[in-house]
Amino acid sequence: MATKQLTPEIIDPIAFQDFRDALSDYAPQLEQLVCQLEDGSGNEEKIAQLFRILHSIKGDANLCQVHFFEPYMNVLEHLLDRVRHKELPYLDVLGDVLLLVMDRLVLMLDAVAEDLPLDDLRMDALRIRLEPLLEKKPEDLPQACAWLVSSMMGQAPSVPAPTQEAGNGHGGHRFADLQFFRSLAAQLEQRLPAFSGRTERNLALALETNRLSERPVPMEQLAAAIYMHDIGMMLLPESLWLKAGNLSVEDRRQLSAHPGWAAGLLERMPDWQEAARMVAQHHERPDGSGYPDGVRDGAICPGACVLALVDAFESVMLKHAQQGQRRSMLRAVAELNASERQFDSYWLQLFNQVVRTRLELGSVVGGA
Repeated sequence: MATKQLTPEIIDPIAFQDFRDALSDYAPQLEQLVCQLEDGSGNEEKIAQLFRILHSIKGDANLCQVHFFEPYMNVLEHLLDRVRHKELPYLDVLGDVLLLVMDRLVLMLDAVAEDLPLDDLRMDALRIRLEPLLEKKPEDLPQACAWLVSSMMGQAPSVPAPTQEAGNGHGGHRFADLQFFRSLAAQLEQRLPAFSGRTERNLALALETNRLSERPVPMEQLAAAIYMHDIGMMLLPESLWLKAGNLSVEDRRQLSAHPGWAAGLLERMPDWQEAARMVAQHHERPDGSGYPDGVRDGAICPGACVLALVDAFESVMLKHAQQGQRRSMLRAVAELNASERQFDSYWLQLFNQVVRTRLELGSVVGGA
């Protein structure tokens, strides 16, 4: 099934705005259904509702002459139709694809409305990666979907997606490991409601920053580090996480141990040594004032530098959340730059570019 590429343009301004208004109603309904289907029930009625929403979006796009939506909606509708007819199972990772595509389409619609450039949205790359999903066998679809999501959130590696290769001990297990790491991060988020969505926001920021680098770190290693960097906190009393006011010396000693516990787990698993180093060093600082080892400057690995930035940014965003999305983003990036000695200057400049682009596009952090 071949899709066609159409140049984004506004043919009928009134109809275009009508479609934007309709999509603003459809998008949260779609997101809610995807979240409900994460319980693994494969509820047929919810799947049918999801299909009807996609079908309605596609029909409205055609009616309102927003034809550049068609290539993306054709693929999503066809995939859901196969799920509906039990040719494919419904999988969480398929839901991830649906949300990713819809998020990008909403951003594209906003950018077209405001006559903004579309390059950073990488819509052509998304279309090229999306279409092959139509031909995937059920057993190959989960990995293909995960690869699409990962490649769109950051720089796709020059090697193919990992495959199950018998006996070599490499590649095939990494996808399963990443899913395990992600599940641990989700458990941590459940224990702290304020952390809801934090992992995916951090991952999106980290991979976007990494994509801008002339010397990017391996995407899978960075993703693993994002998922795992605070897992050691689960071994500490929750009262310590939530403690208000100044921390005692003993409190700080306990908190400083959490990167080592998560890093230790990664070190003991095949192929995750680089991610382990990122986790172990993400609280180190170029001036040597960080912990746990007081590592300085170039001795801190690049992935840890990226992780330190997104972790600090999320913390400041949370602190200023009551001020609204845009204002809290501005406050957070300002605080990071005011504390620039705490961060690697090369990666800080790239991170600034990512945040600036999001502010210009009016994007919500993490693509939410």
